[in-house]
Amino acid sequence: MDNFYFEKIKRIQTLAEIGLEYTENSFDRERYEELKSIALQMLEKMTDIPIEQIIPVIEEKNGYKTPKVDVRAAVFNENGQILLVQEKADNKWAMPGGWSDISYSPKEVAEKECMEEAGIKVRATKLLAVLDKQKRKMIPAFEYVYKIFLLCEKQDDNISTGFETNDVGWFDEEKLPTLSTPRNNLEIVKMMFEFNRGDRTEPVFD
Repeated sequence: MDNFYFEKIKRIQTLAEIGLEYTENSFDRERYEELKSIALQMLEKMTDIPIEQIIPVIEEKNGYKTPKVDVRAAVFNENGQILLVQEKADNKWAMPGGWSDISYSPKEVAEKECMEEAGIKVRATKLLAVLDKQKRKMIPAFEYVYKIFLLCEKQDDNISTGFETNDVGWFDEEKLPTLSTPRNNLEIVKMMFEFNRGDRTEPVFD
């Protein structure tokens, strides 16, 4: 899949949705509907995913579209190893985390996801990065995503799998498992190690 064209098509679909929300002109509305239909057909062609499955993910129908927010926890042990969970979705590994939840702060999401996915109690202590998924050369998604990474201190040594994970473990920087690249790529995980070593001290943002 060509990431450039994928993102441009999503942008067209987004502009069509915004236009449909705010236009009061029936002529414009008809054109926005056509643009939206064309964009969805192109996404279907590029991804081999039926339009009826794309629409619930990509359409908000509530006004101006904004990015979704994914929160990830960077947890390290005394040996400088990072905590990763094996996702059931693709059997690959990622830092604990997930979509932001209504009524939960980013800190609370990170702490909750660590308990749910890795069975470990943590305390979020520091903002490390706010990244634009598209600008970090990650696998494209229908949603436009901002990713928040928080440093979390473990409060105990218990780890266990959760409903969405097959396995959980601690990993050295040079012995990382196959990463779940929709969630975190090698560049980002290595950035977390840089923070843990003190090579980085200021938050990174796109």
